Amino acid sequence: QVQLVESGGGSVQDGGSLRLTCVASGATSNNIVMAWFRQAPGKEREGVAAIHLGGRTTNYADFVKGRFTISRDNAENTVYLQMNSLQPEDSAMYYCAAGGGWIGLRATLNERSYTYWGQGTQVTVSS
Repeated sequence: QVQLVESGGGSVQDGGSLRLTCVASGATSNNIVMAWFRQAPGKEREGVAAIHLGGRTTNYADFVKGRFTISRDNAENTVYLQMNSLQPEDSAMYYCAAGGGWIGLRATLNERSYTYWGQGTQVTVSS
């Protein structure tokens, strides 16, 4: 089993920055995909960014390209999401997810691809 713990959420002003951290423990390896999703009240959960820990390939949702960066630390099984130029519409609960490394690039932002989920960290952006 894999356990995921997110941290780094908080409240910022429009245009501010935050860095989210997800630490994975348990039966982990380099051949996994880790991703960030978010869900605002009354809306569906949506994929934000994903990274393959072995191949170091990444995938981003169009609405965060150029603003968010996903990165990893394989030695510590840790993934980061650096969020810059935050907007009020970015406000949501952000979740870390992990799945097998066989997940194709096009499927890495699909929540149904993932087995393991963290409890989430809240991000609030005020105008």
